[in-house]
Amino acid sequence: MKDERQNAMKFKAILFDCDGVLVDSEAITCGALRDLLEESGWSMTLAECMDRFIGKTVREERAAIEAHTGKPLTEAWMQTFYERRNQGLRERLQIIPGAALAVQAALAHTGGQIACASGADRFKVEMMLRQVGLLDAFAGRIFSGHEMPRSKPAPDVYLAAAAHLQVPGSDCLVIEDTTVGVTAGVAAGATVWGYCPDPAAGAALLQAGAQRLFPTMTELAGLLGTS
Repeated sequence: MKDERQNAMKFKAILFDCDGVLVDSEAITCGALRDLLEESGWSMTLAECMDRFIGKTVREERAAIEAHTGKPLTEAWMQTFYERRNQGLRERLQIIPGAALAVQAALAHTGGQIACASGADRFKVEMMLRQVGLLDAFAGRIFSGHEMPRSKPAPDVYLAAAAHLQVPGSDCLVIEDTTVGVTAGVAAGATVWGYCPDPAAGAALLQAGAQRLFPTMTELAGLLGTS
């Protein structure tokens, strides 16, 4: 019964996270971060780095980085990270399979009322969307947590996107893949669906407040097409 009610829902706006939802960027970004942290004195595996940093900004982890490296987190260090991250993304970034289809389904479902609301910096988000051919679909409707008073898990970036579209948060669907992002979407009053290709991650997303999970973006396109 729950699935039938959800399938019948009509959302006025659909707000997409970017990293891990539209683009397969998280391993690339965390790989660059892991390598630079190791050079600075803090060693960890890529899996450990992803577990700690996905859904957060590097600056939010300033205290931990400085404690483990014994060095201040300087702007020069951050610039080196950005340069390595961007180079890796330019060389290896791929679109999440089915994401283009899901975006088109979202556009049709809402009559064009979609946005990308990311915790990442605007340059990165726009660069990635341009690289995978999705920038035009979100033109003028891209929101960065770096430009908000608070980033995820606070709801600010989703509230800003909803306000721009002139849609109440309660009429929005948020598409997320992390507990931090799900928490932000729920706090914005939105319905949140979790993109969850790894079944082991599903329980955490549901506990954070996701109302349903889907394993592929192609499935999301089907859900939106029949909602």
